[in-house]
Amino acid sequence: MDLSLVIPVYNEEESIQELTDWIVRVCSARIISFEIIFVDDGSSDSSWDIIESIAEKNQSVKGLRFRRNYGKAAALHTGFSKASGEVVITMDSDLQDSPDEIPDLLKMIRKDGYDLVSGWKKKRYDPFLKRITSKFYNKTARWSSGIKLHDFNCGLKAYRLEVVKSIEIFGEMHRYIPILAKEAGFRKIGEKVVEHRARKYGVTKYGLDRFIKGYLDLLTIRFISRFGKSPMHLFGSIGTLMFLIGFTMDGYLGIRKLVFVAHHLKAPLVTNSPFFFIALTVMIIGTFLFLTGFLGELINRNSSERNSYLIKDKVNI
Repeated sequence: MDLSLVIPVYNEEESIQELTDWIVRVCSARIISFEIIFVDDGSSDSSWDIIESIAEKNQSVKGLRFRRNYGKAAALHTGFSKASGEVVITMDSDLQDSPDEIPDLLKMIRKDGYDLVSGWKKKRYDPFLKRITSKFYNKTARWSSGIKLHDFNCGLKAYRLEVVKSIEIFGEMHRYIPILAKEAGFRKIGEKVVEHRARKYGVTKYGLDRFIKGYLDLLTIRFISRFGKSPMHLFGSIGTLMFLIGFTMDGYLGIRKLVFVAHHLKAPLVTNSPFFFIALTVMIIGTFLFLTGFLGELINRNSSERNSYLIKDKVNI
């Protein structure tokens, strides 16, 4: 099969049929074998009834339904697990992503050799505040990841099948799939300017809280990708450094007292100095950080993924 389309759905009853017809029309005109996997993320409207109705008439359409709303990352992860096409394309179900982009995205993966191609909504039909926060978010993501994409959060993306089978998306990590792919060893990541259409039906499902969550998730994914398999490298290093700083401060106070005693001078009490308590606090924090790293290593030791590595090629194996 050439193509799997994974489409999360949440209360988009007006657009599902129109989107399906559009995809079928585009793929049929280019003789592209395809499957459409709708993942209903706990919709409260008639979205699932429409998906069922379409699937009964078209065997290329498949559907999965969550019992409640788990979020876009969960929907994509579940859809990826069922995908079987050589290329996997994701798009939103609100008709703001154009299926006319499918042939070019497919070509960039199959012919141009990209592992992942992310859409870039150069001209957006979003509210002003959303556009501004998106620019800050994308600039930070580019700086921290080294991936030169203008629009990390664009729902319209294309992947080689191996990519989606090699990464795990959870929480709100769908925003950082390019970063997850890069950390998994898929380095050829491209970008394509895509059409962003004004919303035709319904209302947006995202609020300003996603801006804050986006930055927190970015910190999380950078930490996991860098220190996930060796937390002691971070916590142990910082903990050891803090302990040594505190120990040095207390050592200075102790040596000063000995010098006073050696010269038969009245020595001030060590506990009268605020540096004693600061040093003691720093040493305790350093010890806790070191123990945190040690516990992290113990947890990693029992993890089923501690020795999971992606193999790119095999010869005579």
